[in-house]
Amino acid sequence: MADYIFHGGRVLDTDAGTLLEGVEVLVEGNRISQVSTDSIKSKGAKRIDLAGRTLMPGLVDAHVHVVATLVNLELNAALPSSLVALRSAGIMRDMLMRGFTTLRDLAGADLGLRLAVEEGTIEAPRLVICGKALSQTVGHGDYRQRSDNRPPHDGSLGSLGILVDGVDNVRRATREQIKNGAQFIKIMANGGVASPNDPIDVLQYSRDEIVAIVEEATNYGTYVAAHTYSDASIRRAVECGVKSLEHCNLISAETARFAAERGCIACPTLAAYEGLALEGAAFGLNPDSQAKIDTVRVKGLESLAIMREAGLPMAFGSDLLGQLHKYQTMEFSIRAKVLTNHEILQSATRISARLCGMEDEIGIIAPGAFADLLVVDGNPLEDLTVLERPDECLSAIMKDGRFVKNSLVGSI
Repeated sequence: MADYIFHGGRVLDTDAGTLLEGVEVLVEGNRISQVSTDSIKSKGAKRIDLAGRTLMPGLVDAHVHVVATLVNLELNAALPSSLVALRSAGIMRDMLMRGFTTLRDLAGADLGLRLAVEEGTIEAPRLVICGKALSQTVGHGDYRQRSDNRPPHDGSLGSLGILVDGVDNVRRATREQIKNGAQFIKIMANGGVASPNDPIDVLQYSRDEIVAIVEEATNYGTYVAAHTYSDASIRRAVECGVKSLEHCNLISAETARFAAERGCIACPTLAAYEGLALEGAAFGLNPDSQAKIDTVRVKGLESLAIMREAGLPMAFGSDLLGQLHKYQTMEFSIRAKVLTNHEILQSATRISARLCGMEDEIGIIAPGAFADLLVVDGNPLEDLTVLERPDECLSAIMKDGRFVKNSLVGSI
C-alpha cells in the first residue's frame, strides 16, 4: 500500500468549522500518521497537490439499510439471500462513491457482509451492524398483511428484523444478535411508515422488555438504538436506557432536553420521507403506508430546531429503501433549511462517528484516524451542495488509505 502526503489545499476542521490553510497530511498505510503546518518529509510517500481544493473526512451515514434492495420490505424479505447480498454490494458501492466511507446499518446487514467489506471481497464503506432489528408481533418489523399468519422470513438476509415477544425471549434474541456479530442492538419501539398494521403513535414493546434488552446490551458493553417517532415513545425509550433515538420527528422540547441530559444521540432521517413521497407508491409502498408519510414528514424540520435548541446531538441518517437509495445526499439540503452547514457536517462526521463507537478513528483528520478522506472541489462550509453532486465535486475518495476514486492531476 502506498503512502501519501496531501498538500496545497485547505483542510476541514469539523470541530471548529473552519478551513485550515498551509496544512499537510501524511497517510501511511490505512491511517493518518501526521498533520502538520510544516512541510512533511517521508521517504517514499507520494505528494498529492490538492491545488486549492478542500480535504475533509469521509462521510458517515448513521442510518442505512443496505439489504433493503426493494421499497416493499415484505417482498424484499422473500428474495433469495444470495441475490440480496449481491444487490447490497452494489448499493454500498454507490454510497461509497457519494463520499460515505462508513455506514451504520440499522437492521438487516449481517456478519458476512461486514467481513466481505473488511477483507476487500467487495468495495464498500466500512460497515457497523446491529444484525436484525427486534420487533414485537404487529410491530414495525412485522410486514405481514393482516390475513397472513404464516411465519415471517426471519432467516432471510432480506428481512430487516425478527419478531420476538416476552422478556425472556427478547433477552435471548439480544444475546443471539450479539453472538452473530451485532455491534449494537436495534429495537422497534414505535409504529412506522413502511409497516402495514401499526399506526405511528402506537407504543411497542413493554417497559420490561425494553429494559431487559438494554441490560443485555449493556452487559456486552454496547447500547440500544430505537426506532421511535412519537414523543411518548421517545421519552419511554430514554427512561428505559436507550441511547440512540432514530427519527424523533414528533419530539417535544421537554423530551429533547431530557434525552440530552441522559446522554442520548438522535438520528433524524428526513430524506426517507421525501423519497417515499416522491416515488414510494411507484415502487410498491402500500396505500396504508403512503397515508402515514405526511404525519412524520411535516414535523421533521420542526424537530431539528427543537433538538438543536435542547442541545441534543444529531447524527446523520438517510434511512432509504430499495430504489430510493439514490436520494441519500438529499439529506444535506433538507437539513440546510434549519441547520448551519457546520452543524450538518458535524452530524455527518463527528457525531455519527460516536454512534459507530469510532469517535477518534473516523469523521476526523487527525493522527491515528483511519485514512478516510474526500477531496472536494469547493468549500462545503459555504456551499453544502458540493456534497450532493459527488460525480462533479468529489475529485478523490480515499477509504482506508486506498483511493477508490482519484481524478487529481499535477501530483509531484
